[in-house]
Amino acid sequence: MKRLQSLLLSIDGKGYKAYRQITGEYAFDDFRLLVDHVQGDPFASPSRLRVVMPWSEIALPDRARVPAPRAVAARDWLGRAFRQATGDTEEVRIDAGRQTVLDRTSVLFTDAGVEVRFTVNLPAKGRTILGKTARDLLCRTLPRVVRRALRPEQRDEAALTRHCDAVEDQVALREGLVARGLVAFVADGACLPRRSGVDDRPLEEAVPARTPESLAVELEAPNAGAVTGLGVSAGITLVVGGGFHGKSTLLSAIQYGVYDHVPGDGRELVVATGDAVKLRAEDGRAVHAMDLSPFINELPYGKSTREFSTELASGSTSQAAALQEALELGAGTLLVDEDTSATNFMIRDARMQALVAKRDEPITPFVDRIAELRDRLGVSTVLVMGGSGDYFGAADTVIQMHDYQPRDVTAEAHRIAREYRTDRHTEAPQPLERPCPRALVTRSLDPAGRRGKRRIKARGMEALEFGDDVVDLRALEQLVDASQVRTIGILLPAPGAEGLLEVDDVPAWFRGHLAQPWEALIRRPDGDLVRPRLQDLMAVLNRLRSARFRPAARDH
Repeated sequence: MKRLQSLLLSIDGKGYKAYRQITGEYAFDDFRLLVDHVQGDPFASPSRLRVVMPWSEIALPDRARVPAPRAVAARDWLGRAFRQATGDTEEVRIDAGRQTVLDRTSVLFTDAGVEVRFTVNLPAKGRTILGKTARDLLCRTLPRVVRRALRPEQRDEAALTRHCDAVEDQVALREGLVARGLVAFVADGACLPRRSGVDDRPLEEAVPARTPESLAVELEAPNAGAVTGLGVSAGITLVVGGGFHGKSTLLSAIQYGVYDHVPGDGRELVVATGDAVKLRAEDGRAVHAMDLSPFINELPYGKSTREFSTELASGSTSQAAALQEALELGAGTLLVDEDTSATNFMIRDARMQALVAKRDEPITPFVDRIAELRDRLGVSTVLVMGGSGDYFGAADTVIQMHDYQPRDVTAEAHRIAREYRTDRHTEAPQPLERPCPRALVTRSLDPAGRRGKRRIKARGMEALEFGDDVVDLRALEQLVDASQVRTIGILLPAPGAEGLLEVDDVPAWFRGHLAQPWEALIRRPDGDLVRPRLQDLMAVLNRLRSARFRPAARDH
């Protein structure tokens, strides 16, 4: 520490680049400080630093280190504690998350101890170093932050335990869904509405969820014990009801149930199977060599859709592509909301069938495939549908949302389907099959672009700049953190780094890659990364315009 103090005082008043002299490692009384990267000027990206506190000093309880879900939760909690300890110190920043608990690189458990990664804006006046201010920041303020966040005597052990318990319970509930024949679970008392579209915290005056007896199930969590709530069964579940009664709110809670949430979020006992994929229409996205024929076939002038590519998909085409991509990936649960769907992809009623003959309509609507998804492929669907009763006959369960509370109206919906028969006829031309996996040409994943300058930059959760491409991510609703986007950008070129020319089974390749520890995934210390879901990584890849896929091999 004294060496660092001397260095900072010696460069006081010099040009900003002199800060690079402090790159290196420094021993404090109970931790080590590592300065990995120093920013080139005060307006560049901030400097990257780490602290490592030995296990003997931090003295974490064993239940914060094993099993794996508790370790992820403990790392997440320590990152939040570090952020809280910074207080008004705006120069120090850590990527610590909000409502979800994710596998981040900001806090890691290593052989040496607990490693915390953060950024610091090194102080200057213009481009002149303020060495004395930097000394106070790094040698006085930072040690107070580190000790307040990590030292056992200043740690709120009860809060740490609650955090770990909540995450362990969510993981256990999620892993137990399939054995109970469920795809999602919403605990009684859960708070589902959010404050706003830009504030993911729970709505303070929200009505807690209550489950009707006919839909209630009881699951067992390792810490919370027996938990009762709404069990969303495998198969076809329709969510109906009037406008503003909570249909989309319920579906939104389910779609984010693939993640763990912090205690007090209101959704910490709302879980969904990890492979659940939200589908929606997305005008203007790219589609690569995808077989759309089960949903879009016999285009005008004989154009085939079995190896369909476009730079500018329509609403119905984009939704068909998203569905086929999800099936290619092996998704077991699809989540669909009519509000974000293409109408002509969802339904074609009897009157329209009478006016426009099937030979003139290339789209096979989702209503004619939803039962096949369940019966032939074992794929469940949770569908919000307030505008058409044509799905009643296929549904296994129909939930009506009324004043944000679920009602079981399955029997009534089935009665209506029998008594009020539709004159529409099924338009599926051939049986539904899962699409064969496409091959990826790995050299197409080059972030250098035409100018040869490597560029990977996340624009929050809205877009990813990758070489010359800008991938619009606004329709990928299950992304919850900008650091997921950064990580996806870093991982996309990975197949090319292996010297491969082509990957035949892209999902399997990336699945294996994502399973590796962080030290195998990234080359240099980076505290702003979050391990993404395979489903979201593939969704970004499928929208990358420069990506090149070869059509799936066919046996017939």
